[in-house]
Amino acid sequence: MLSLRLRCFVLAAALPLLVRADAPPPPAPALVQRAEKIVGPLHLNDAAKATRVRDLIARQYDALRPIHQLRDNGLKLAKETADKTQAEARRAEVLAKTDAHLAELHAQFLAALAAELTPEQIDGVKDGMTYGVLPLTFRVYQEMLPNLTAEQKTQILAWLTEAREHAMDANTSEEKHAWFGKYKGRINNYLTKAGYDMKAAEKNLLHRAPPGGGK
Repeated sequence: MLSLRLRCFVLAAALPLLVRADAPPPPAPALVQRAEKIVGPLHLNDAAKATRVRDLIARQYDALRPIHQLRDNGLKLAKETADKTQAEARRAEVLAKTDAHLAELHAQFLAALAAELTPEQIDGVKDGMTYGVLPLTFRVYQEMLPNLTAEQKTQILAWLTEAREHAMDANTSEEKHAWFGKYKGRINNYLTKAGYDMKAAEKNLLHRAPPGGGK
C-alpha cells in the first residue's frame, strides 16, 4: 500500500511539469506590445480571444527571427566564397531554403488565425504587420488615376495583396517596404503599357490641393 501511495505521489508531482513542458513559452514582452498594437484595431469583444490572437502574432514574430538569422548567416558565407559560380549556387540554395521555411510558417500562422478570426479580421492583422501599406497604396493609385478600369483596379489590388503576403514574413521595416516597392514597379509598368503617364500622374497628385484644404 505504501508503495502504491508513493507512486501516486510521484505521478501527481510530475504531472504539472509535463503540462508546462508541452505549453509554448510566453512571448517576449516587446513582441507582445508590438502585437497588441495590431490586435487593438480589430476591436475584439472577447478578451480571451484577443489575448490568444495577440500571442499568436507575437510568437509568429519570434519564429521568424531565427529563419532570417540563418538566411543572413548563409548569405554571408556564400558571399565569402571565392568561386563566383559556387557562391551564386550557395546563395540560391540559402534563399530557396529560407523561402520554404517561411512558406511553411506562413501557412501555419494563417491557419491558426483562421481558427480565431474572420477573413476581414485576418486582413486587419496582415495590414497591421505591414504598416497598412496595402490600403494606403491602393487608395493613392485610385486618387492618382481616377479613370482606372475595374479590371485594372482588380489587378493592382491582386499584386498589392501578393506583396503583403511576402512583407508579412520580412525581417525589417526596410524589407517589408522593399516588397511593396518591387510590386509597385510591376504595377507602374503595367499601367504605363496601358497608356498612363505615371510621372505626370504622380506630379499632378503631389500638386493637388488636399481635401478640405484652404482656398
